[in-house]
Amino acid sequence: MLSNVPNLRISEAAALLGVSDDTVRRWIDQGRLSSIQDGGRMAVDGRALAAFAQELAETPEPGHTTSARNRMRGIVTRVVKDGVMAQVEMQAGPFRVVSLMSREAADDLGLEPGVVAVASIKSTHVVVEIPEA
Repeated sequence: MLSNVPNLRISEAAALLGVSDDTVRRWIDQGRLSSIQDGGRMAVDGRALAAFAQELAETPEPGHTTSARNRMRGIVTRVVKDGVMAQVEMQAGPFRVVSLMSREAADDLGLEPGVVAVASIKSTHVVVEIPEA
């Protein structure tokens, strides 16, 4: 059976992890992430990157305990409030996250553009797609 797991360029690995190319190279130099040669270029095996990403995700942030396993640190980019509700938009690496919450919760958290926050996502319905090559 042919494998669909790609070798990823350093820039692709960095984009998927939401970090810089230099950070990925540092992790490789430190031995935290393994690399391979692919056509004369340094690359990362997709399986190795998946395991490393999982390891990074399982490292809890100090002072945080939660049952939500999908956590994305990002920056608030927009907050729209009415009398009762607030729509909060964040950019977490390459991902845009939108949350609807009570205005009271948004006010209590002090959410406004520029605030660094963590989106904790717990969902029973997640759609997974394979991008076209």
